Amino acid sequence: MRFLAIAALVALTGCSQAADDLRGVRSDEVLLQVSATGRAEARPDEARLTIGVSNTGANSAAASEANSKTMMDVVAALGRLGIAPDDIQTRNVGLSRISYGPQTGRYQAENLVEVRIRDVTKAGPAIAAATEAGGNVVAGPDLRVGDPEAADNAAYASAYKAARARADAYAEAAGLRVTRILSIRDGAVHGMPMYASNHAREAVAQVAAPAPPVQAGISTREVRVNAEFALGR
Repeated sequence: MRFLAIAALVALTGCSQAADDLRGVRSDEVLLQVSATGRAEARPDEARLTIGVSNTGANSAAASEANSKTMMDVVAALGRLGIAPDDIQTRNVGLSRISYGPQTGRYQAENLVEVRIRDVTKAGPAIAAATEAGGNVVAGPDLRVGDPEAADNAAYASAYKAARARADAYAEAAGLRVTRILSIRDGAVHGMPMYASNHAREAVAQVAAPAPPVQAGISTREVRVNAEFALGR
């Protein structure tokens, strides 16, 4: 009987000891989960424009021929501004017969290119040069940061510092301290986008005009970080 009593006491003692958490939290620690956001600002250093030519002709050949000639003039004008051929990419080439309105029976041709401008200060002059050369469709600009990874890294560093500061505040209030970092995970990206954009597409008159002002401003990136900390004494 004495042997059985001792065995039962050992069994009860073993059951009273809390097992370690599967996430790595020891029985003498407290798990704390924290989410925090971080922001970083960057000045856009490139612009994207959609520039094109839309025109009509008595037949498909006439519309296409006139459209191609004007589009080559537009591309040449952009080249004289210093925009490389690799930064001009065709987005759409269209030809259709008009079936309504006063131009019924004529043909409409359209050619659109996306232009990458690696100097925001040239965005306005690029619009002026393209329209003066005959371009009559303009959309944009989309202002972007050429190296978004650098801005993201700064935002993530800020988010983690905020998470750690919050963890330290919780720990101090509970009379504990952060003993270990258990995990750090990327959260959702939210807030303002990396670029400001104006997607309105406009037909513009084919007359010489001064370059429109394009303001780069500041873009903001906001990210979220989720972290787990172990608190102990």
